[in-house]
Amino acid sequence: MTSTTGQAMLPSSPVQRRQVLRSLDHSRNPFRIGGAIVLALIFAFPIVWTTIGAFKPAAEANASPPVWWPSHFSLENFAKLDSSGSSLLSYVLNSTAVTLMTVAITTVVAVLAGYAFARFRFPGKNVLFGVSIGMLLVPYPALLVSLFTVMVWFHLTNSLFGLALIYSTFQLPFAIYMMRNSFESLPVELTEAAELDGCTKVTALPRVLLRLVSPGVVTVALFAFLAAWNEFMAALVLLNDNSSFTLPIALMNAQNGPLNTIDWGGLQAGITVTMLPCIVIFILLQRYYVSGLVAGTGK
Repeated sequence: MTSTTGQAMLPSSPVQRRQVLRSLDHSRNPFRIGGAIVLALIFAFPIVWTTIGAFKPAAEANASPPVWWPSHFSLENFAKLDSSGSSLLSYVLNSTAVTLMTVAITTVVAVLAGYAFARFRFPGKNVLFGVSIGMLLVPYPALLVSLFTVMVWFHLTNSLFGLALIYSTFQLPFAIYMMRNSFESLPVELTEAAELDGCTKVTALPRVLLRLVSPGVVTVALFAFLAAWNEFMAALVLLNDNSSFTLPIALMNAQNGPLNTIDWGGLQAGITVTMLPCIVIFILLQRYYVSGLVAGTGK
């Protein structure tokens, strides 16, 4: 590596130096920067429009043609959302409980299963892994009737824990695949070194390997969070008590206006409440998310 005053460190190899300089030239291309800004504005527009609409007075939020900027900011739409059925806090707490249980179940099972598939040998290993991955090909709505019957047998209908089990079931195939790739990207010598220091293959997981696959764990947890927080269909089928409804069900109830019209103000208020945790968590965990997705791709 060589360096010059005021310049970044460059590789000593001429080929590598040309590749680095070429990538820097591409990243500073004004057309690329302009295109990135345009795409960012396109993706940000629905979020900004929905957030502004949530704080419009109800009359302006439902006006036709639409009012682009409110005459004053109001919490009227949030108050209406809070008064539809149970309180808004109740819906948020229900969604939070289901999401946390889903994340915990999915992450723990995926880490253990992914580690077993990556580091242990047992009969039927490849077949079992193939079956778990094959579950990704099964349409989610096609199993809801069967799952509802199973939930009735176990008396888990209208139960937040039963809903979390359903969410975890459909998240596990992808999560196991992610964790298996994450563990396989680690050198086998790490496990062997841990065993020389007195660990077993089982105790090496929490003491040594788990920290090294933390991007994969965060990615699995983030996917489980987003799926459970925003899922609508299973909650609609499994829950029938208003006090147990999650935020997506509350949004469906909040959008109904007089004479079967859509209450855009209440709907936008609910969407704003729903998307805020997703945006904040994704921004905080973006670094782990990106590195977790590419874990194992270079093996």
